[in-house]
Amino acid sequence: MSASRFRSGKSRPRPAKKERGSRNTKSARPSAATRERRPLPFLVRLLLVLVAFAAMVAFAAALAQITLQPSPASEALTHNNMHPGRSLRAYLDQPELRDAFRQIGGNLVLGIPFGILLPVLIPRVRGILRVLLLTATVMLLVELVQGALITGRAFDIDDVILNTTGALVGYLILGRRLSRAVHPRKRRGRRESAKS
Repeated sequence: MSASRFRSGKSRPRPAKKERGSRNTKSARPSAATRERRPLPFLVRLLLVLVAFAAMVAFAAALAQITLQPSPASEALTHNNMHPGRSLRAYLDQPELRDAFRQIGGNLVLGIPFGILLPVLIPRVRGILRVLLLTATVMLLVELVQGALITGRAFDIDDVILNTTGALVGYLILGRRLSRAVHPRKRRGRRESAKS
């Protein structure tokens, strides 16, 4: 049978030999396991959490100093604002652009630490909606205390909106990355292998 095959000139094609220097295309691509970043060492993560905690305490003290300090001199000028956008229009209608920038920018900056520090300190608050909801709740409480208890201060819904927007900016710029570095998610493959 093999002799007839040689006579007819038909032979099976031999597979090409792989060169020693060439790599298989599958092995050239990094696997999913190698693409994932290794988590930071425990001590580094602990240090980041402690720094974030100290920063949050300092921020809370500064926030209380800025927002909850009575201002009797401006008592006649303050009024509550329940309509979104009303104070923003008033800020933008001011003749000095610097005053509008100070009011709007100051409220945005007050929210940024929430977006950076909350996901680092509280792993369950890692999602963007949770950060925004918690920031809006805290700032709403601050505004309610201002309007009800602090002389020369008023409740302003636009301040809550600007603070929450600042938290969004902080979360997108740095908070999300920091929270992933400090609290890496557990891989599903490891969980399933541990269960079986």
